[in-house]
Amino acid sequence: MEKPDPVFAKMLQQAIGGIEGEIRVCLQYLFQAWGNRGPVKYRDMLLETGTEEIGHIEMLATAVALNLEGAPSRLQEEMAAQNPLVNAVLGGMDPRHYLSSGLAAMAADANGVPFNGSWVVASGNLAADMYANVMAESTGRLLATRLYNMTDDPGMRDMLAFLIARDTMHQNQWLAVLEELGGPAAHPIPNSFPQEQEVNEVAYSFISTHRDQNLEDAPQGRWTQGPSIDGKGQFELRPHQAYGQEPRLGPPRPDAFAQTEQMQPQAAVPPTRE
Repeated sequence: MEKPDPVFAKMLQQAIGGIEGEIRVCLQYLFQAWGNRGPVKYRDMLLETGTEEIGHIEMLATAVALNLEGAPSRLQEEMAAQNPLVNAVLGGMDPRHYLSSGLAAMAADANGVPFNGSWVVASGNLAADMYANVMAESTGRLLATRLYNMTDDPGMRDMLAFLIARDTMHQNQWLAVLEELGGPAAHPIPNSFPQEQEVNEVAYSFISTHRDQNLEDAPQGRWTQGPSIDGKGQFELRPHQAYGQEPRLGPPRPDAFAQTEQMQPQAAVPPTRE
């Protein structure tokens, strides 16, 4: 690394603790592995990749620390009479990099918001999880390419180029699992639910919600005609229609203390579906 850049350190935080970041994919793959039921090879593959992601967190955390290291003294030369750390904050550095972590990385995003565990997807359905993983790696790779363009430091670009390449592999890896599970034939997910229990008349219908029901104005494409992707139906375009009755709630509970005028039952509405 040629010179510290506290602003870029703040940007790198997104790749650590943001929704597109390495903490998310690390925990996602590990929790998917720990809850895996079925062939052990999928559990072991997820454990291998989740463990690799720990190394990516370390790389990025080190990069944040390196970009913060030396920044105060450089700024001190420019602002000799003032607190250099305060000037770094005013210049775009995250104040918590000084106040909370002592010039080190945090488990937070670029806005300083702590990592959110609700971003971790581990559904217990292998195919569903693979799609979540493809999305996670795709947005992670997108973030890394944007970060690559935000710096001209050779060391930072070298690290990001490595991470971008690993995202390329992991996207292909999860798609390979989906192919092994049967590809489009594995759909719909879960494929273990009997489709005869669905409302089959709408299972492959693109329903246009145009108020005037003019289907010519509906967005049409591969999803409105021809065989469905899973090969189990035919796409069609149809206008929206009401199914069932309009919902009617009962009167308020007395102990909920609604207005007296509300204490009337709603009138029933006849079914609208033909």
